[in-house]
Amino acid sequence: MLLLIILIPLLSLLFFFFFFLNSNSNSNSKVPKSYPLVGSFFAFLANRKRPLPWLSGIMQVSPSAIFVLRRNYSTRQVFSGNPAVVEHILKTNFSNYGKGHVFNRTLTDFLGHGIFNIDGDTWKFQRQVSSHELNTKSLRKFIETVVDTELSDRLIPILSSAAKQGTVLDFQDILQRFAFDNICKIAFGFDPAYLLPSLPQAKFALTFEDGVRISSERFSAVHPVVWKFKKLLNIGSEKRLKNAISEVREFALNMIKEKKQRLGENESLDSLDLLSRFLSSGHLDENFVTDIVISFILAGRDTTSAALTWFFWLLWKNPEIESEILNEINEKSESPVFDEVKDMVYTHASLCESMRLYPPVPIDSKEAVNDDVLPGGTVVKKGMRVIYFPYAMGRLEMLWGSDWAEFKPERWL
Repeated sequence: MLLLIILIPLLSLLFFFFFFLNSNSNSNSKVPKSYPLVGSFFAFLANRKRPLPWLSGIMQVSPSAIFVLRRNYSTRQVFSGNPAVVEHILKTNFSNYGKGHVFNRTLTDFLGHGIFNIDGDTWKFQRQVSSHELNTKSLRKFIETVVDTELSDRLIPILSSAAKQGTVLDFQDILQRFAFDNICKIAFGFDPAYLLPSLPQAKFALTFEDGVRISSERFSAVHPVVWKFKKLLNIGSEKRLKNAISEVREFALNMIKEKKQRLGENESLDSLDLLSRFLSSGHLDENFVTDIVISFILAGRDTTSAALTWFFWLLWKNPEIESEILNEINEKSESPVFDEVKDMVYTHASLCESMRLYPPVPIDSKEAVNDDVLPGGTVVKKGMRVIYFPYAMGRLEMLWGSDWAEFKPERWL
């Protein structure tokens, strides 16, 4: 009875806060109020399905494009679209800002200790190894061959067939399949054949998608204890995640064993994928190689397809820009592939402008290792997260002028 007496008014108060904030969240772009114990939790909850527009609206009316939110009773987060702040955390004072415990704990199950989930010396080592391999001419040639084959044998025939027959395609899905085939061939030397004319439900692609989606959903959980509890009991989404991780890693380990055997037979390095290159360079630890290759697949899969999807959508909305790009392609198409891409200035500018409005990674964050003061005076305490916000930055009048909403490649020329 005593418990009921305490709970009823408490629940009533919580519901009042939720519905009050929910009814005003879509129209109010100001920094939401912070309440005792709960902070701005209910504002986050009310806008959980539209976080980018909501947070961008706050950024657009915030002085110096920076604001602080208290997510709950203990968590304060700094959001910034100020270039000086971004440069500070990603360059000037880079050593003080890492991915942090929360980020690492959330993604370790899927990414392990791959380059996108680590800090410090381990990150530096993986970056050196990756940079060395990615900058070789032989790998560039390999990537060129892979992408050209995927274009000529799969993507163009599918689009040509759809155009002739008047078939409607989900272009985002097509480009995701295109990107996934490419990155798997480049990373593993494995062809998932996800972009066949039948648009198959390739098992590895679907399993990888489940792993990425469920891991990402952990960040939007009401509280981390929710997904941790489900993981402990091995139920619901966490059970599915466990199965997906097991299948992805088993696949990767089998590929590693196969590559080791083939490398022992002196396969030509010029035709090798990233996995083979890591192994042939002496990096034979299976967990290390698995983690880094899974990270590369994650990096190349969604970012590439998202960038291309928005790019072609913007060209469809702006036919005059499409014509300019086609003219430039026709002029430069006689050159070798890398030379012609390098010389396509207007096409490059159009891609930059597309990613200004729709960046493949719209928001990212770092955790402060020690206390710090950001440019402009915002105090950051050890353990606080500083969130830099490319999506909002592309919409700031202070950076791009009053015509920021227009698609204008000329900004970059």
